[in-house]
Amino acid sequence: MMQPITGYHTDQAGDWVARLACGHVQHVRHDPPWTMRTWVTTALGRESMLGFPLNCKKCDEGAPRDDLDRV
Repeated sequence: MMQPITGYHTDQAGDWVARLACGHVQHVRHDPPWTMRTWVTTALGRESMLGFPLNCKKCDEGAPRDDLDRV
């Protein structure tokens, strides 16, 4: 299910994680050559993608919302 990005934070390893409107989170790594997300490497790039829909596999699986206080 497609869900828009509402914000970002970094995980303990320093990787970027998108917060989605559905209450789930999803890593958004730039990991060439498998994943090309150069936009995640700069603040301006991340800001430009706010509202962009990502496919949320957790929604597809019916998973409960992530506890954003713990991430």
